[in-house]
Amino acid sequence: MSYRWVYSEPQRGESAYDVQQSLNIPPEIACLLNIRGISTYEQAKSFFRPEKESLHDPFLMKDMEAAACRLSKAIRNHERVVIYGDYDVDGTTAVSLFYTFLKSFGLDVDYYIPHRFKEGYGINPDGIQYALENNADLIVSVDCGITAIEEAKYAKEKGIDLIICDHHTVGDEIPDAVAVLDPKRLDCNYPFDGLSGAGVGFKLVQGTTQKLGLPKQLPNKFLDLVAISIASDIVPIIDENRVLMRRGLTLINTQPRVGIKALLDRIRIPEGSVTTSSIVFSIGPRINAAGRMGDATTAVELMIAEDGVSANQYAKELESINNMRKDTDSETMEQAIEMLETQFNLDNLSAMVLHNPEWHLGVIGIVASRLVDAHYRPAIMLSTVEGKIKGSARSIKGFNIYDALKECEDLLEQFGGHEFAAGLTMNMENLDEFRRRINKIAGTNLSDKDFTPELEISCNLNLEKIDMKFWKLLTQFEPFGPGNMRPIFVSKDVCIEGVPTIVGNGHLKMKVRQGNSPVFDCIGFNMHAFEPRLRNCNSAQIDIAYVLEENNWNGRRTIQMRLKDIHIGSKK
Repeated sequence: MSYRWVYSEPQRGESAYDVQQSLNIPPEIACLLNIRGISTYEQAKSFFRPEKESLHDPFLMKDMEAAACRLSKAIRNHERVVIYGDYDVDGTTAVSLFYTFLKSFGLDVDYYIPHRFKEGYGINPDGIQYALENNADLIVSVDCGITAIEEAKYAKEKGIDLIICDHHTVGDEIPDAVAVLDPKRLDCNYPFDGLSGAGVGFKLVQGTTQKLGLPKQLPNKFLDLVAISIASDIVPIIDENRVLMRRGLTLINTQPRVGIKALLDRIRIPEGSVTTSSIVFSIGPRINAAGRMGDATTAVELMIAEDGVSANQYAKELESINNMRKDTDSETMEQAIEMLETQFNLDNLSAMVLHNPEWHLGVIGIVASRLVDAHYRPAIMLSTVEGKIKGSARSIKGFNIYDALKECEDLLEQFGGHEFAAGLTMNMENLDEFRRRINKIAGTNLSDKDFTPELEISCNLNLEKIDMKFWKLLTQFEPFGPGNMRPIFVSKDVCIEGVPTIVGNGHLKMKVRQGNSPVFDCIGFNMHAFEPRLRNCNSAQIDIAYVLEENNWNGRRTIQMRLKDIHIGSKK
């Protein structure tokens, strides 16, 4: 797939130069800071050395006083508490955090996570009934609950207190609960609204710890779980999240809890080498697999495990569930591609709407994302559950899928989501009209250029400037993620050294240099289509877009490039 290269816009003025001079750093590093809105020495210092003092006071959050007081009361009186969570990574890490925190006080604590397919997302009457049957005095919901208007009323009628910890968008009405913590509340003055669900839970643990008069550092032992939630839930890694993420990664790499260590051992991630990418691509998907395939209990049991034997057993179970998920995922992707090729003309489709009554609800969202990656147009994957069509939608920049579904709401039984992802339910008889209308809406709102993805370039970089000192400065920008993405550089008119080759399953491998620079190894995953063109082109006409990585091999550290795109000749 070809990309449109779009350069990030730095702030105007001399701020980048000022930072460069005051910090004595290369102009490219100063440019990266300037793109991030960092224009002073103090801002740069805060960015590179975020301290725990940068964490906001939990009591700035609306309802924190009431929530912390109620939870403190439950702890002092040894009440029975049920933690009610979501089945994704954010939800299960939040449940594990609260369960472990309350258990440390000797409380009779239980948790409830709804079954993905039988119950669906959010607080429901069955979960409240479970708490009642177990004589719970208090329910604490995490990563869900902000829309549970009727459910909060039901809990109140039954005489059970409810604290809601959520980070999702707030509706027109706030649930009637003891406390509703959500930094996205319009009446909440908390300085940062980008916390994960587990992050909001962590703030309640901070507040409760203070109310109990315990050491302020006590909640820090849960930052590993918070870090996993931040990376997996794709929340911005800026402001408070940057501090939480860095400290959480340090904890995972130095003192991993027994369950996380068992999972790291199972997937063979070396001790001390966990990064944001490790969580996003290895740890998170395994924790998420349990909920995707139906029951998230195994994920929670792994994270709250207290001994190596049980932790290793749960890690083994999660790996087995994840392998099942991957097999289902691959099979569904193959079927979706075959359907596109045999039943549709992709050139005439502005949006892909595919339906198979046998598809697994737990993987169709992943497959929709992969279809978007492959064909760069909105994708809606649909299955059938108990006579209703249910599915997941994923979109591209410039096309708000939630707004598109809103235009089709007369055809839908229910829907929800945001700009890039949504879920929906409809009756079978509306499928054809829905497919026609979504295609028309996408065709009207998207131009030809919108079907070519953008690659956001940070800045140009001469290969002669890349050395271990430059790399060490670049690593100070970590952890990377939304709001602080890994920089993509462009080097123009580079020369190919030797002959490009294909390795593994369609990966391009080659060596490049520029002027008097060293020779750098490059790897381009799934970029095999470039190989024949590169063999026959004038190497001086090649521009490459890439990210820098460190390669450790037999004790030798080198810098290599992971290619993102290549422009050859007239394609510049």
